[in-house]
Amino acid sequence: MDIAAWLQGLGLERYVPAFRDNEIDWEVLPKLTSEDLKEIGVAAVGHRRKLLDAIAALGAMVPNAAVMAAPSDVPAPTDAERRQLTVMFCDLVGSTALSTRHDPEDLRELVGGYHRAVAETVGRFDGFVAKYMGDGVLIYFGYPRAHEDDAERAVRAGLAVIDAVGRLPAREDLRVRLGIATGLAVVGDLIGEGAAQERGVVGETPNLAARLQGLATPNTLVIGEATRRQIGGLFDLEDLGPQALAGFGEPQPAWRVLRESGEVNRFEALRSGETPLVGRGEELDLLLRRWRRAAEGAGQVVLICGEPGIGKSRLTAALRDRLEGEEYTRLRYFSSPHHQDSALYPFISQLERAAGFDREDPAETKLDKLETLLAPTSPPAEDVALLAELLSLQAASRYLLPPSTPQRRREKTFEALLGQLEALARRKPVLMVFEDLHWIDPSSHELLNRTIEGVANLPVLLVATFRPEFTPPWLGPSQVMTVTLARLDRRNATAMVQSIAGSAALSGDAVAEIVERTDGIPLFVEELTQAVLEADGRGEGVEKMLARAPSPPAVVPAALHGPLMARLDRLGRAAKKIAQIAAAIGREFSYELLAPVAEHSDKELLGALGRLGDAGLILCRGSPSSATYLFKHALVKDAAYGSLLRRRREELHARIAAVLQADFADRVAVEPELLARHLTEAGRFEEAGSCWLRAGERAAERSANLEAVAHLRRGLEVISRLPEGQARDEQELRVQAALMGPLSAKGGFASAELERAAGRAVALGG
Repeated sequence: MDIAAWLQGLGLERYVPAFRDNEIDWEVLPKLTSEDLKEIGVAAVGHRRKLLDAIAALGAMVPNAAVMAAPSDVPAPTDAERRQLTVMFCDLVGSTALSTRHDPEDLRELVGGYHRAVAETVGRFDGFVAKYMGDGVLIYFGYPRAHEDDAERAVRAGLAVIDAVGRLPAREDLRVRLGIATGLAVVGDLIGEGAAQERGVVGETPNLAARLQGLATPNTLVIGEATRRQIGGLFDLEDLGPQALAGFGEPQPAWRVLRESGEVNRFEALRSGETPLVGRGEELDLLLRRWRRAAEGAGQVVLICGEPGIGKSRLTAALRDRLEGEEYTRLRYFSSPHHQDSALYPFISQLERAAGFDREDPAETKLDKLETLLAPTSPPAEDVALLAELLSLQAASRYLLPPSTPQRRREKTFEALLGQLEALARRKPVLMVFEDLHWIDPSSHELLNRTIEGVANLPVLLVATFRPEFTPPWLGPSQVMTVTLARLDRRNATAMVQSIAGSAALSGDAVAEIVERTDGIPLFVEELTQAVLEADGRGEGVEKMLARAPSPPAVVPAALHGPLMARLDRLGRAAKKIAQIAAAIGREFSYELLAPVAEHSDKELLGALGRLGDAGLILCRGSPSSATYLFKHALVKDAAYGSLLRRRREELHARIAAVLQADFADRVAVEPELLARHLTEAGRFEEAGSCWLRAGERAAERSANLEAVAHLRRGLEVISRLPEGQARDEQELRVQAALMGPLSAKGGFASAELERAAGRAVALGG
């Protein structure tokens, strides 16, 4: 039986294309998670549960090899890629001593159990086990599929590994040491043969992870600077200070991860909190108007929809700031990508935070704190008992719960939570903020349905945020409205860049370039502006940093690599490959040019472009065979291009140049700089120099002197890469001579630039 037939047997044949496009086979099937199903388009909770139950029940139907494979043994791309990667090294403490105390067969079982525990644990966080090295394990996060939170996943997985290995039923306690580092690497080359074959990784990142692991004491996890920056305040850390590590010229900052911090507001944990609110005046005024109506007793619900990074959480924070000084109760609920199958997780974590639970509190202290939290509303004793049970507190010594069925107890727990909300609202108005509904668990979804129904006649404003893939079922009632956040226009994006830069001197060209690349998404604006400011702080210069394109890894901020690559990875290899080829052409590309460069059938090419369009990554104008496409985000294009290895980029640019020369001669004659750019990136510098010369001469003929100077200077730059000799000198002389006319028109005959060009031309001609 194949996957398609299996899906048809479940009555879910509509998902056959999604499973096929994402290359899900019998080996991958047992490892699918709820998040995986959501990513490939299984939006309905009921369908996800049905699929997960069916997967769990497969049993003997799935080949044993698939069942026993490590959770992270997902099919990997066939080509090596440049990746923002988080690497974990895990080492079993005292393995040599263990080998002297155990029979080899016993040791084999012990180490095998340790390997399985590590693989199963990291697999839950979509880690990729790249290699077993005796008592060590090498794991990648962000390969073969990226996520927006790979660094966080790695740290959570590391803490879980320490716990899982410590609970193994071994004759003696097993302990591990872990190191984690994040950075750019080349990953994916197949190294070795047969059983020794592995996906290799090259770069500073794996070396740093290995050295950090050497710093860790037993049952601890040590991380580097880049990882620390990406996890924000989600974990409690101990600063170990700069550490001298073998192979690194400068001491490397290091931190020991102690525990999760308990901070569930991802916006506050991951962002600085100083991001300016720009261009959201109308939306904020709307929220304030709805708040006034709610405070008067007419409950309101505002649903805020927007793509990642558009500023949903920032808007709710601004509402909180505007209400400072008013008498009201604020309740905050946060769904989590790591708890999508944890029943009532947002409600449980809200109660724990409100009660002030500390991780070290004994159960009796936690129960005291819960009673203190609930005391002002005087709930029935049964409600206190139900909420204590919800928080996994044993309250039998203080409260008795009457016998009931699990379904009835669940119903009464819902009633207790809703009763608590009503009691709070009777005392003063309530602002409920429910973040990230796209990650909500089914039980919380059901309770939220009832909450929205119940707030109509209460002084409650419920503000909920979600991404476009979530479809809210509450539209229709007059008290419910949806606000979709649009991208910032150029004026507001410019104002945001200038606000973030503060007193730092950013030229008008640099600001305009940041605005152009970030497409009005506030998170992109913030991260790229900060990256530019940091680069300038290292003495590189703003314009130089931005001008590195098309070498986009330097221009895509580290915090954005994961989210951008995740959007490409989830489309499957075929669509991502087409995105990479298109990115080499440019942000805008035509089907006529893409087709001969990609060398795919029309069916394959149109299918891949369709998936990219459906995912909102590209826009299409015109009919498919003659369409022009545009990357919706410049940084998505940069990320796709930046994942290509240098040799692959050169091959693509050479192919593009050949197609332009063969099939687009008219366009090349009008726009020689287009061919010049691709020849330059292909490393064909002699031909590129001639094209830049033609581009400069053509611009000068039209009195476009600034453009002419720019083209001719690019020509000089590529000519300088040619071997020294008469041929190079002659080509440079032609460009220098062509440069003098535009320079004199631009700066006059007395300009220093003209004098230098003339002097160089004389030297070459003499």
